[in-house]
Amino acid sequence: MKYLYGRARRNGQIVFGFIGVLCVCIALALGMAHANAKAPVRLLILGDSLTAGYGLPVADGFQAQLQAALRAHGANVVLVNGAVSGDTTTDAAARLDWVLAGSTVDAALVELGGNDGLRGLSTVTMQHNLTRILNDLAARHIPVLLSGMIAPPSLGAAYGARFKAVFAALGHRKGVLFDPFFLQGLPGKPGLVQADGLHPNAAGVRIEVKRLLPLILRLIAEAKTQH
Repeated sequence: MKYLYGRARRNGQIVFGFIGVLCVCIALALGMAHANAKAPVRLLILGDSLTAGYGLPVADGFQAQLQAALRAHGANVVLVNGAVSGDTTTDAAARLDWVLAGSTVDAALVELGGNDGLRGLSTVTMQHNLTRILNDLAARHIPVLLSGMIAPPSLGAAYGARFKAVFAALGHRKGVLFDPFFLQGLPGKPGLVQADGLHPNAAGVRIEVKRLLPLILRLIAEAKTQH
């Protein structure tokens, strides 16, 4: 009887021990899931002066206004600033690896091409650079919102058509959300642009952010499903 009692006792200890380990594992799993649910989505803004806030106080720039709008919608997002005034698509493609090496990125807004258009640069080169950027982001499983640009009318209809076609083609890629024109609704409206007639003022940025916010929220939702 003592033998049977001791054996039963040992078996009970094993069972309770197993249950204890199982409870710990479940608690850790739930804790990790809870932590992941609260972890912010890190959104890379890869762009030029339009997203760098050229000519504006920091608080009025695109990134500051976007951050405020996301916060107001309860979106837990950290912006990674990869916007440099004056950048062409060649410049941005050349520094992307450095940007990604320095920060964890879950999603990306790509706003480029304006300086290529202003300088009348090759649309073939622009497409090559943007393709390289999208390929690099796709290889890291980073969903993208590609916001396009339109070439200045002074460069002619043929150049403008080729320029627009680059963004239209890339906008159909898998894993890419597409916005055809970053400055939509702003050109030709003095109350929404700075004295140079190109860069949005604070009011213009507010319009940009309001228009793009639904797409950016969708982008963030896609990023959450991949991480």
